[in-house]
Amino acid sequence: MPATAASSLQLAAGRPCISSSRRVVTAGAAILGANSNAVSWTKLTSACNISPLEPFRRSFASSSVKFKKVVTRAMSESTENKPVSGLPINLKGKRAFIAGVADDNGYGWAIAKSLAAAGAEILVGTWVPALNIFETSLRRGKFNESRVLPDGSLMEIAKVYPLDAVFDNPDDVPEDIKTNKRYAGSSNWTVSEVAESVKQDFGSIDVLVHSLANGPEVSKPLLETSRDGYLAALSASSYSYVSLLKHFLPLMNPGGSSISLTYIASERVIPGYGGGMSSAKAALESDTRVLSFEAGRKHKIRVNTISAGPLRSRAAKAIGFIDTMIEYSIANAPLQKELSADEVGNTAAFLASPLASAITGAVIYVDNGLNAMGVGVDSPIFNELNIPGDKH
Repeated sequence: MPATAASSLQLAAGRPCISSSRRVVTAGAAILGANSNAVSWTKLTSACNISPLEPFRRSFASSSVKFKKVVTRAMSESTENKPVSGLPINLKGKRAFIAGVADDNGYGWAIAKSLAAAGAEILVGTWVPALNIFETSLRRGKFNESRVLPDGSLMEIAKVYPLDAVFDNPDDVPEDIKTNKRYAGSSNWTVSEVAESVKQDFGSIDVLVHSLANGPEVSKPLLETSRDGYLAALSASSYSYVSLLKHFLPLMNPGGSSISLTYIASERVIPGYGGGMSSAKAALESDTRVLSFEAGRKHKIRVNTISAGPLRSRAAKAIGFIDTMIEYSIANAPLQKELSADEVGNTAAFLASPLASAITGAVIYVDNGLNAMGVGVDSPIFNELNIPGDKH
């Protein structure tokens, strides 16, 4: 990492006031507070590069609640030897490989940014058909605004690897994929080949992130899902993680961390999230527990998964009702606000750090508490209970 890169990530609290407009600004995790006069901690800044003493506004559709704000601070080389307040997350000297980054607005990108803010060197694996657009956008500076880290520097990506995690090795690739023009010009993109390329280029990694999923029949109810569609969802969304960990484990330094992303549909019925995707997420969570034992015993690697709430990413929009899910979450979750990608990214940075050295085999919910709810409190049947909350 260059000298300007962030070397650690620090949790701190700010004093933003949430307005009632509909403009949404992604930032760090937010915690409900009774008023906006939160205690100000030292060396404070935000994940959006806000200066330490500058109040800022964050707006949510359907919400006028004021929040205390947990934000992240990356400390540059010039400040690393100075005493700091708070509890630092320091990943300086660590290297992370994030599989499934193809743009700048999903959870994979946010995780990469938080890891970079904590000092980690970043490698990414990008789906082969999206590789050219991603690299071109990166090279032309189209992502520069979203690359800004808390200390003002830009996130650096040491290398982008073409990756299709559906295939373990070249022998698995069917002829129609080999000859597909979307794959032309790329090589060594199966899981085993990418792992070998990373080994040749960098020797080892400390953090492995699985941020990819696909269900070709996701819009179909389970009873209308074909066998091929169901198995394709499991292959791309859950077994791909098993394969990644299998092939990258020999490269991972003891004490390292592996993280995946799951969804509440693994354990609750989410109509519209079909095509075997709910089954794939359930498998991913089960595999997380088994892999935590196997990887922990054999390689001293921790394995966890983050159950993230709904996000307006390009991938999520393909489902077709992501806006409805976000509105439902705001109306029914204990914390009535829209989830930001940075909140998931910061959780991943914590899980990758020594602060989480005893956490493995866990499903970590980052969804404003929606997972805790047994009913939708926006239902008319609860009107007479006077449940506290924002009016929508």
